[in-house]
Amino acid sequence: MPDQTVTPGLSARVELTVTDADTAQAVGSGDVPVLGTPRVVALAEAATVAATARHLPPGSTTVGVRVELDHRAPTPVGRTVIAEARLDEVDGRRLVFTVGVTDGGETVAQGRVERVLLDRQRFVERAAGTP
Repeated sequence: MPDQTVTPGLSARVELTVTDADTAQAVGSGDVPVLGTPRVVALAEAATVAATARHLPPGSTTVGVRVELDHRAPTPVGRTVIAEARLDEVDGRRLVFTVGVTDGGETVAQGRVERVLLDRQRFVERAAGTP
């Protein structure tokens, strides 16, 4: 199922301006009013999705299966962070990305995200318990 257009080097970036809804307090991952780690992970994953979105075979999607992320610096409400993802490895249906999240010149988080390429309809049916 992997398509020749899903090749190493694909990349994308997405931005988020931190609001109260993105804080550790709001998402339940802490009690401080800074960008919560779950939102950092979601932003990094969004960048990986964007990197391959226009290159997937028809009817295909990717799902996240592994995240390794070091959240290194706090980001207060009102700041804009940028997540960048680069596809480094394609191994059959397995896609491995390097991800980084920055606030200005400062590294907020960095790591790797692994996704798997699959048939979207079959996956949704299987998740719903449809044989």
